[in-house]
Amino acid sequence: MQEKGNISIHTENIFPIIKKFLYSDHEIFLRELVSNAVDASQKIKRLASIGEYNGDLGELKVKVSFDKEAKTITISDSGLGMTAEEIKKYINQIAFSGATEFVEKYKDKGDEKAIIGHFGLGFYSAFMVAGQVEINTKSYQENTESARWICDGSTEFEISAGNRETRGTDITLYIAEDSEEFLDELRIKQILEKYCKFLPIEIEFQDKIVNNPAPIWAKSPSELSDEDYLKFYEELYPFAEKPLFWIHLNVDYPFNLTGILYFPKVKNELQLQREKIQLYSRQVFITDEVKDVVPEFLMLLHGVIDSPDIPLNVSRSFLQADSNVKKINTYITKKVADKLGDLFKSDRQGFEEKFENIGIFVKYGMISDEKFYDRAKDYCLVQNTDGKLFTLNEYAEFVQANQKDKNDDVIYLYSSDVLAQDGFIQSAKKRGYDVLKLDSVLDNHFINMLEQKIVKTHLKRVDADTIEKLIDNGIVIETILSEEDKNTIKGIEEVISDKSKSVVLEAMPVDELPAVITQNEFMRRMTDMSRVGGGGMGMFGAMPNNYIVSVNANHPSVSKILQTSEAADQKKLAKQIYDLALLSQNMLTGAELTAFIQRTAVAL
Repeated sequence: MQEKGNISIHTENIFPIIKKFLYSDHEIFLRELVSNAVDASQKIKRLASIGEYNGDLGELKVKVSFDKEAKTITISDSGLGMTAEEIKKYINQIAFSGATEFVEKYKDKGDEKAIIGHFGLGFYSAFMVAGQVEINTKSYQENTESARWICDGSTEFEISAGNRETRGTDITLYIAEDSEEFLDELRIKQILEKYCKFLPIEIEFQDKIVNNPAPIWAKSPSELSDEDYLKFYEELYPFAEKPLFWIHLNVDYPFNLTGILYFPKVKNELQLQREKIQLYSRQVFITDEVKDVVPEFLMLLHGVIDSPDIPLNVSRSFLQADSNVKKINTYITKKVADKLGDLFKSDRQGFEEKFENIGIFVKYGMISDEKFYDRAKDYCLVQNTDGKLFTLNEYAEFVQANQKDKNDDVIYLYSSDVLAQDGFIQSAKKRGYDVLKLDSVLDNHFINMLEQKIVKTHLKRVDADTIEKLIDNGIVIETILSEEDKNTIKGIEEVISDKSKSVVLEAMPVDELPAVITQNEFMRRMTDMSRVGGGGMGMFGAMPNNYIVSVNANHPSVSKILQTSEAADQKKLAKQIYDLALLSQNMLTGAELTAFIQRTAVAL
């Protein structure tokens, strides 16, 4: 038997197009061919299960081998094989998918999701790396002959009698000169481990099984223990710390989706890596760039997502436009929100212990997703400088009575650096005020969101002004200074050489510091925004820092200036008070710090 013919396509240039444009990464050829081999193996299992094949299934593993000298790579399976007529139908007619026909024929007799299928041009990815491709195959059907198909990358093919004696298919690629990088044991092994690690049929390479055909995400959660989930996490990320907890995804309507998402421990949010979630389609690896499939705020999670509704040859433009992808994104958001809510309700103490790590996801989600905010606002926690945790509602109630200003607005005080701002925190506590700890990079955005969401509530950093002005309750503190005294004290401006700082004289309690340096909350936020180019501010360039030196008119140290008759001595005292204010804000450095230390040491 020998036959020659032309492949049924509509252009003579199909193969150069395949080689250049079918997939962006040529290593995908191995994924496609191994997946097809697994597909053929799944099909014969299906036929046996419904009684349409009564022979011995035997060992259904897929074998990958290579011969460096002969420059060949071979993928062999013991699947259902093909007849010569089926080769003409499924191989020569490029646009026709055998898997599609198979699923349609047997969809009422079992689980069609088991067929990887829908590859379309998948087989022809072989020509991205091969100058010639040969198929040797024998059908599972009785009284059929084996067949051999060979094509050199042109539109011409040849079919003749094959030499395969058992059911299945061998596909041999004669690797082209420009693709000999793939004739390397380590390279092939890495590709198989990347794309075929969880295919549902065993994959053998160099006499070793290189995949896990039964990953736990394909099982029911009721079958699994915590140990199973932790073991699988270790398989995915061998050197990572144990995760905090996980969410098992399993839905079959209105789309198909399975997977497991793990919440990692967050040591330093700046060191968190994206691209830790792997996207699969029927256990075939697609990509670890899961943007649009997974909500932005959950991109820092780890784990796997598997959906047959996402095709193997996926592109960003497809993901952005596909309705199923949008539904999956919404589902994952809801599932994560519900899981966190359940954890909070069932074990608040445990939830609080984990919140240092969970908080980044919760806050990021609330900032970026309105629906997530609606769910998470009930279990999002804030922590004060004493280490106590509150829900947003609990905290609102906690400060409601004591932290209202004269306009009846509630003021949340917060610290972005507990150690550096300790003096301001202590001043607030003397007044019976509470101070929140909001010190992460994300908290700048979180603060803005809270102000937008919580009615008649403002957040002010504890060093944004003197405590009396931060929460202005209308009570006026009288000063002990006369107008002449005030003019004398204002001479402190002469010792300040920094034009970014202006001096104000304020009546403060005697037990406050002699002088404090503050930066207006609004101006500081505008400065921060200009530095990162946010809020439309970038076009004006970086805004300068503007600080206020508030001198406590009622402090004994200030009174000493008035009691000193010599102008030079007054300036020395003023300089000491100013330097103490700088020191409290970690703003006294270099030669100025050295001079302060020497001056203070002499005074001792």
